[in-house]
Amino acid sequence: MLKLTRIAAGALIGLALLLGLFAVTLLRRPAPASVASVRQTVFPVVVATRVLPAGKPIAADALRVQPLPINPNGAFADPSLVAGRVPAADIGAEAPVLEEQLSSGLAERIQPGERAVAVRVEESNAVGNRLRPGNFVDVFFTLKRDGNLGSGGEIEHTQARLLMSKLRVLAFGNATAAGDTSGDPNGMVRTAVLAVPVADVDRLTLAETSGRLVFALRNPKDNEVIDAGAFAPLPGVLKASTLTGGAVPPGDSTRAAAGVSLDALSGGAGGVGSTGNAAPRVQLAPHLAPPVTRVVNRAGTAGSGAIEVIRGGRAETVAR
Repeated sequence: MLKLTRIAAGALIGLALLLGLFAVTLLRRPAPASVASVRQTVFPVVVATRVLPAGKPIAADALRVQPLPINPNGAFADPSLVAGRVPAADIGAEAPVLEEQLSSGLAERIQPGERAVAVRVEESNAVGNRLRPGNFVDVFFTLKRDGNLGSGGEIEHTQARLLMSKLRVLAFGNATAAGDTSGDPNGMVRTAVLAVPVADVDRLTLAETSGRLVFALRNPKDNEVIDAGAFAPLPGVLKASTLTGGAVPPGDSTRAAAGVSLDALSGGAGGVGSTGNAAPRVQLAPHLAPPVTRVVNRAGTAGSGAIEVIRGGRAETVAR
């Protein structure tokens, strides 16, 4: 019995030695590379291949997708979402292009040649405050020149007409196309932002300050607009020295810089003739004649009669 016990103890000692040698061998072997370290997590990020200057649209060939170990906040994975947009500041080469580095807001929704103009509105002239960003409107203009209504006569140059057609609504009150599109339930909307061709900004601002604007909602599929060729161009406030030899018409910004007067806007100068045909084309910014003063003898008035004096668009009745 004692002999068997000694044999079993020897076998256990031998087994322990073998296990110890196996453990030492395992410890001396190099550890296998971690799968996680070999397959490191990467993110596709759009980076600039060259310096992207501020204020210039980004070309498609100036972008590429590069795997990065980090995914910056505001990064893009698709170059098509970045091409054509304008950096607000210079973006360095090999740098990720981020949303915060690009211009955004209303400026991104204005087409070349347009300007965003805020116009005062009321519930009665904005389709009952039912306008929404993205709608198209016709802008009608009503003008009531100063005069003396006591005589019962018609005020000269009082008019209502279509000023501009199919203008796009960029914002209405606090609603914008990129955010909330709901109207103001309390009817407190005070402004609408319209996309206006730069050459027409003068007319819109002058009409707003001198008369009243009414917005008429229209179907976006309706493509009928004002035929500008049917009317003579409005004379400007400033006189241009040359029109590039008369061969090339001035650009929209140049025409906007020339300005427009209320007399011209209301048809008092350079407007359509009495025959209904377009008046002869006029040079840009001719000298505007001073208002004409007329004296009209109005018979049959109370007392010994009265005299009506009309200076431009203002009528005044005085006693003889």
